[in-house]
Amino acid sequence: MDDPAFEIETDAQTQSILLAAANHDVSALRNLLRNSSANVQDSETGFTPLHAAIAACESDEETGKTNTNGDTNAQIDGVIKQQEIEAAVKTMKLLFENGAIWNDLDTNDETPGCIAHRLGLKELYELCVDAGVRAELLLSRLDAYQLLGDAESEEDEEEEVAGTFHESIENIDLNSEDAQVDKSTENPNYLASTLTFDRDRILDESANGVMMEWETTLMRRSAELLIPTPDLRVLNVGHGMAIIDSIIQEKKPKSHHIIEAHPDVLKRMREQGWYAKPGVVIHEGRWQDIVPSLVEKNEMFDAIYFDTFAEEYKALRDFFSEFVIGLLDPAGGTGGDGGRFGFFCGMGADRQVAYDVYNKIVEIDLFEAGFDTEWETIPVPDLDEQGEWDGVKRKYWALKDYKLPTCSFIG
Repeated sequence: MDDPAFEIETDAQTQSILLAAANHDVSALRNLLRNSSANVQDSETGFTPLHAAIAACESDEETGKTNTNGDTNAQIDGVIKQQEIEAAVKTMKLLFENGAIWNDLDTNDETPGCIAHRLGLKELYELCVDAGVRAELLLSRLDAYQLLGDAESEEDEEEEVAGTFHESIENIDLNSEDAQVDKSTENPNYLASTLTFDRDRILDESANGVMMEWETTLMRRSAELLIPTPDLRVLNVGHGMAIIDSIIQEKKPKSHHIIEAHPDVLKRMREQGWYAKPGVVIHEGRWQDIVPSLVEKNEMFDAIYFDTFAEEYKALRDFFSEFVIGLLDPAGGTGGDGGRFGFFCGMGADRQVAYDVYNKIVEIDLFEAGFDTEWETIPVPDLDEQGEWDGVKRKYWALKDYKLPTCSFIG
């Protein structure tokens, strides 16, 4: 509709909703949402009502103001601050109940959760994370569930629900505009690309970082937890730069199976002598084509590690829910206490809120598949400061801490 009067009325409604959210006026907001959406945005700032509700809690200290009236006023300010947080919680819950989108971006490329995290508003941040988990779990369930009825009605219903929860978490990226149009990291395109091997990284022909040397500390710790003693049977999916496979070799495994799909990596493995190493068995191809035959042959392992490139989270979920349960020896491992499974945990690592949402989702999915997960936090150095991203098209890591998962069978 091109009616200017309608546009003015719509903008006034949007501003009223944003103002009510910023003031944490639940009563006014509830009335406004009866005839409007919780998913409106300010044309200048990109703020949604969620952004506004959280940003309104920014403290005087953060805005540059100071309190000079002593401890008594500071205590009063603390009480007022807590009341403000409680009001913001009620406001956010109302917005989420009315379909507010947890990962909308403002003009500063921040989600509501990003603002809460930056301002140190833990309770509000956790509300955003929990909303993200609910939304993404529902989307994943819809993806797996085949609705009854004709194809047209199914498509319409799925589009409506997907629209409610906006873009999937995989699409949140520090360079989100590029991410929407970049097809180079789709698996078939990656496998057909020519790789560049430098001393400290592998890049595909679009300059995407496939693997980088800074990951060594993380992989070494994973190997220590998965393979604490020699003479264990190990499976690694994704050879890459040979970082974790070299560490596995240091552990003196009884057998060491490697699955690798990229022709350039396989060529380099031959040149580096991996095919001739004692106990090493190399499987050429995609794990989706190889792993079922390992299960059929009743191959069992004490430790399994998974780190592939250009695959969505669904691939990892399928791997541990469909195949790890058949490959990992429940009576294996050190002292017969059961095998262990690990993976490179980099989903959503472009921003903290996405990473925390994904970690909760993967832990839920692992539990449903029969695995208990222990997490270890490992600090990551400032990769920008160290120049790690020089020449790389997109960062795939932007966080201060890495959450390392180690999984074992429940019970």
